[in-house]
Amino acid sequence: MNTATTPAQSVAPEDYSISTLLDLRVDRTGDGPLLERRERPSAPWVPVSALTFKAEVIAVARGLVARGVKVGDRVAIMSSTRYEWTLLDYAIWAAGGVSVPVYETSSPDQVQWILGDSGASVAVVETQAHLGTVEAVREKLSELRDVLVIDAGAIATLIAEGATIDEAEVVARRDAVVGADLATIIYTSGSTGRPKGAELTHANFTHVSMNAADALPELLEREGARMLLFLPLAHVFARMIQMAVLSANAVMGHAPDVKNLVGDMQSFKPTFLLAVPRVFEKVYNSAEQKASASKAKRSIFYWAVRVAISSSRAVDSGRVPTRLRVQHKVADLLVLSKLRTAMGGAVTHAVSGGAPLGERLSHFFRGVGVLVLEGYGLTETTAPAAVNVVKNVAIGTVGPPLPGTSLRIAEDGEILIKGPHVFRGYRNQPELTAEVMQDGWFASGDLGTLDGEGRLRITGRKKEIIVTAGGKNVAPALLEDRLRSHPLISQVVMVGDQRPFIGALITLDAEMLPGWLTAHGLSNLPVATARTHPDVLASLQKAVDRANLAVSRAEQIHKFEVLTVDFTEANGYLTPSMKVRKTQVKHDFAAAIEAIYTN
Repeated sequence: MNTATTPAQSVAPEDYSISTLLDLRVDRTGDGPLLERRERPSAPWVPVSALTFKAEVIAVARGLVARGVKVGDRVAIMSSTRYEWTLLDYAIWAAGGVSVPVYETSSPDQVQWILGDSGASVAVVETQAHLGTVEAVREKLSELRDVLVIDAGAIATLIAEGATIDEAEVVARRDAVVGADLATIIYTSGSTGRPKGAELTHANFTHVSMNAADALPELLEREGARMLLFLPLAHVFARMIQMAVLSANAVMGHAPDVKNLVGDMQSFKPTFLLAVPRVFEKVYNSAEQKASASKAKRSIFYWAVRVAISSSRAVDSGRVPTRLRVQHKVADLLVLSKLRTAMGGAVTHAVSGGAPLGERLSHFFRGVGVLVLEGYGLTETTAPAAVNVVKNVAIGTVGPPLPGTSLRIAEDGEILIKGPHVFRGYRNQPELTAEVMQDGWFASGDLGTLDGEGRLRITGRKKEIIVTAGGKNVAPALLEDRLRSHPLISQVVMVGDQRPFIGALITLDAEMLPGWLTAHGLSNLPVATARTHPDVLASLQKAVDRANLAVSRAEQIHKFEVLTVDFTEANGYLTPSMKVRKTQVKHDFAAAIEAIYTN
């Protein structure tokens, strides 16, 4: 099969906007909770009804109008994931504006590019430090006339100033917005070159929001559905889920600081989560590390892991043996239930995207009692193009096309996507837009296959294919993702272009290293020393050997080099969406790569 289509279950009228979906939610739930917010980590969660939120949106929108925001004006938001982010997003749309998200970790140069390319007239930032970042490049931003700071009372200021604006003016602007109008410009955090501004319309989001609820009613429409959002709202994945939750019947909370995430989950008690694979890897690795305090605990933990995975695999086979059911009940009592408790105790589902999760972790979490639904999409497709559905999960795939989406596999294996959620183009780059749009199909740059039931499996990225000296084409994603599940490993970059064999650069996870060393009877060592320790290297080699079993010999990693530093946003090797800037890594660590092939 090279083409698959899932018909749309909901079709948004042309005059629908994102604000229309909020109106429909207000009509359905009125005084019922839409969001819950808290002033500080230890404070109680306070419900915000749909009616109250809509009123706040209009009040803030009036303030933006008072500040001179005109229909079509771009307004930037630079903040962590918090209630004010969502409020500002909807207020900008109510004022007829276009929101431009900026990652809170962005450098002055990145801020200058995004605000300048988008032509933002107003920026709302979270902290004084963010204000300093904007001010450092302010003189180069001729269209930027106003900057407000959330922590300095920006919301209260806007509401107070908006009192001078007739509410009818905002309502008129809001009601005039239609599906074809531009809603946001999201700058991809691309691993090469300048970020590209993907222009997404209200129709893109209304289509995705409505059809996501149709595809995943067990998450979005179930009684008491709750979702705690902690991924950056500057990313399309979190942004889409924000709108889907508020448009459906679920309640949303924000977790601004991942350092408090465990406490936030335990107090908020979400029923489903949105995460990237690294989060699930961290949950597993942390549990493994805690269990390593003693030999007995470690043995029980690994036994419970095997039982959880076996139980999940048995579900796929259609029959779970009685003995395995009994073992699972014991494993749940001793280990698995504790993981659910750490996630708040009510989580039954999660949606994972951004990178492959890996079959082992997918089976493990299903065995724990949390069904992880892997999906696939890009900024240009308003996030989801495919997603596993609860009633027909195929672990190892990212599921069938989202309702309303068509997928096609080109002759070279590239995934092509068509549907109402495909973006209208890159801002100020018509040539690049024409390059990726082919007869209405968006060329994703990713490689994949479709099975007999139309479910998509991602096999790699077109630009990352390694061609060895022997002419073998190697897609690195599979082995890189498998290796990252090891508790010691933070990042992996495979190399081997025009070389005799495949090698890899590996970085150590500084957070997990101390616990691993203690569990293995070793004294605490810094990364620079641990990277050459025989026991560390032996553990990494075992991980490489296990991962290699998944591919042919020509695709296997033959040698690896452990680097002295990890890849982070701060040192420029990770994008804000946690993708490795591989070109930069290969350039800066050329000597380490050379060592793989000469030592």
